[in-house]
Amino acid sequence: MNLRDLVYGLYARRVGGRLDHDQVPKHIGVILDGNRRWAKASGGSAVQGHQAGADKISELLGWCSETDVEVVTLWLLSTDNFDRPEAELIPLLGIIENTVRQLASDGRWRVHHVGTLDLLPSRTQTVLKEAQEATAGVDGIIVNVAVGYGGRQEIADAVRSLLLEHSSRGTTFEELAEVVSTDLISEHLYTRGQPDPDLVIRTSGEQRLSGFMLWQSAHSEYYFCEVFWPAFRKVDFLRALRDYAARHRRYGA
Repeated sequence: MNLRDLVYGLYARRVGGRLDHDQVPKHIGVILDGNRRWAKASGGSAVQGHQAGADKISELLGWCSETDVEVVTLWLLSTDNFDRPEAELIPLLGIIENTVRQLASDGRWRVHHVGTLDLLPSRTQTVLKEAQEATAGVDGIIVNVAVGYGGRQEIADAVRSLLLEHSSRGTTFEELAEVVSTDLISEHLYTRGQPDPDLVIRTSGEQRLSGFMLWQSAHSEYYFCEVFWPAFRKVDFLRALRDYAARHRRYGA
């Protein structure tokens, strides 16, 4: 261990030691941004950047388990990402599949897919379904893997699901119009039954949501970190939690 690593370790322990666990967010959403730029800066390929980003996920979940976080949503592939060249997209899907398998085999996480399955290749769909089924009984952090995910698409899917459910019951449009509410729509989101994210972290310095959890993040706190995702460190995570704990959430009041 060199001097830099020693100083970093001491600083991380100092920040962690001052963290008030009563103020830790229960649900954290993470926009894992900057893989390709990290790879370019390192002289590597986009695929190498995506793999480095995937390797960072297990570290993040370990940090979350140490700080009493209960739900983590990881944005791994957006609906917009399907426009990327096949030379990048196909290996990226393979990396995501391997990552999901590893999460499921770990034994500590309950894997839940959020996104539109129909947009994904059949092999990717199978991996996501099997991981969710295999970990359904795990009493650990819920890990939402957002694959083929878009916030607008989620809202559209929720409304479609709501309409189909009430149509099957014979509910008329007039009757549905009388009862439709934000709570009713929330029951049809990909994350139904889960708390909304308290904190959304985005790496790489970009300061926008890009469609991430548009419905659920209405009252979320945001933390934008300059570092690229593969270089995200424990101290960066702890700083985000410290920043969150210092805020006063008013929910519009």
